[in-house]
Amino acid sequence: MLRIKDYSFLFNQTFGTKNNNGLINNIKVSSLSSLSTQQQLKAAGINTNSAQYKAAIKEMSKHPGSMGMSTNVQAIKNIMNSYDKDGNEIDPNTGMTGMFVTEETAHLRKKIVSIPESSKEELFEYTKKTFLKYNGMTAPEGNERSEIFLDLQRKTNKDDRLAASWTLSQYGRAYAKAFVSAVKSVDSNWDYGKPIPKGALDNITRESVESHLVQNGNTLEAKKLNIRI
Repeated sequence: MLRIKDYSFLFNQTFGTKNNNGLINNIKVSSLSSLSTQQQLKAAGINTNSAQYKAAIKEMSKHPGSMGMSTNVQAIKNIMNSYDKDGNEIDPNTGMTGMFVTEETAHLRKKIVSIPESSKEELFEYTKKTFLKYNGMTAPEGNERSEIFLDLQRKTNKDDRLAASWTLSQYGRAYAKAFVSAVKSVDSNWDYGKPIPKGALDNITRESVESHLVQNGNTLEAKKLNIRI
């Protein structure tokens, strides 16, 4: 999903007062590039050449009708705090960047990249556990799966976090398909929600699944297997 934010609360009637430094806070968004406004912002301690500032202004300018509205120094600083020094948006829940799919980052997402074996192992065990518990049905959303992905993101460079999450999800998809195939090889009439035959998954290991995976563009697909996935 594209990240959409509403900064309407930062415009218009909220502002137009003076701050402690005597600077007039009421600033027309349309005048942000003017010399006088640039000088005012610099006097307030804002580096208008920084990627952080440019990212904030770009985001503000996306708001419908923003060019005819007013903002102020503190509002700009507040938005700048949502970005790091490189202009990357900071996730307020984790403090990490590279977490959001935007128009600028969408091309980084659907890529297969190298990820830690530990992350794959954790997702395999989680997928197997929930597959057995819910008889192949999708497990309710919970913190355990999210934490596996979050831990992966903590281990990954910010520029690769979207792709790493995509890659791990591809492995998760392959694990689930392997479990379905293994169960159906024991009971061809089995369907989602029906009890899983005892021991049906005993011989399925992460390595056995991954050894049959090949990259097909931005996905991981199974080549010929003894078990169908």
